[in-house]
Amino acid sequence: MLQQKIPATVITGFLGSGKTTIIRNMLMNAGGKKIALIINEFGDLGVDGEVLKGCGAENCTEDDIIELTNGCICCTVADDFVPTMQKLLARDIKPDHIVIETSGLALPQPLVAAFNWPDIRTRVTVDGVITVVDSAAVAAGRFADDHDKVDAQREEDDSLDHESPIEELFEDQLTCADLIVLNKTDLLDMDAIARVREEVSSRIARKPAMIEVRHGQVPSMVLLGIGAGSEDDIDNRKSHHELEHEALHENGVEHEHHHDHDEFESFAVKLASISDPSGFVDRLKPVIEAHDVLRLKGFVDVPGKPMRLVIQAVGSRIDTYFDRPWLAGEKRETRLVVIGLHDWDFGAVVEAVQAAA
Repeated sequence: MLQQKIPATVITGFLGSGKTTIIRNMLMNAGGKKIALIINEFGDLGVDGEVLKGCGAENCTEDDIIELTNGCICCTVADDFVPTMQKLLARDIKPDHIVIETSGLALPQPLVAAFNWPDIRTRVTVDGVITVVDSAAVAAGRFADDHDKVDAQREEDDSLDHESPIEELFEDQLTCADLIVLNKTDLLDMDAIARVREEVSSRIARKPAMIEVRHGQVPSMVLLGIGAGSEDDIDNRKSHHELEHEALHENGVEHEHHHDHDEFESFAVKLASISDPSGFVDRLKPVIEAHDVLRLKGFVDVPGKPMRLVIQAVGSRIDTYFDRPWLAGEKRETRLVVIGLHDWDFGAVVEAVQAAA
């Protein structure tokens, strides 16, 4: 009798799209399924893992949450992901479902392809790849080009490259999806949502299912049990890097194929307690705008408050909430991770964040 494969769901999406919120809601409403969670973050501080460990879901304990912080999961498949999966599958009590949250800067394609490794393929299948989209960001044009303007510029100068690494990454994450979740639609009106759907759909040749979501609320039955077997369809989900590599190879050009994260940098910063968190948020907004910070997230120590304050920023949009009490023996401190493009003035960003506190 053949052993049934354990389903695994890959949840990907750009920085700040709301992956962690969706997973947190899923864990709290998983219908009794025992879920193992693998989290990969870009940055030195495991914020997402700490947030999910604090959710208190009985079906996903701290022992079931594994954090990979040695680098982007798509670049460390052999060194980190495969050994982690092997250890997980060697447990006496195996999970009913495995959920993998990729870094916001990860290509999902290499990760899905890794499920074809002999040690994994016979025991696990990719139930589905879910790509989470920040609808408000797309509506604001953060991933959208003015196509007429681009065409006009190309006519003037054929040497211009109008493809940013962020846009390619966005398209690659969409291309790999079995389900696209348009998150944060509560921030938009119906016309704007329709434009976002059209923009997202225009980015990819494949047309996976697409749903609209408010506040990261997605029923677990929608996320789990897709049954896509995505690892068998990986050839239809090739990234920009793979397509460029194939084109060069066909033309007889030798090309080293890799996914380069040199466009992005991150740093972790520790600050003193923040007595006025709302004022801190107000002071952070101009810092984020002035230095083109892509993502800021972490925990804030508010004096007199028994709970830690989570802070999550996508561009100048900043959300805060108290997630859990500070634990006995846990050091109360303010810790933030800041992510931006590689050409920023690192020292100036650090000083500006510190000054905002």
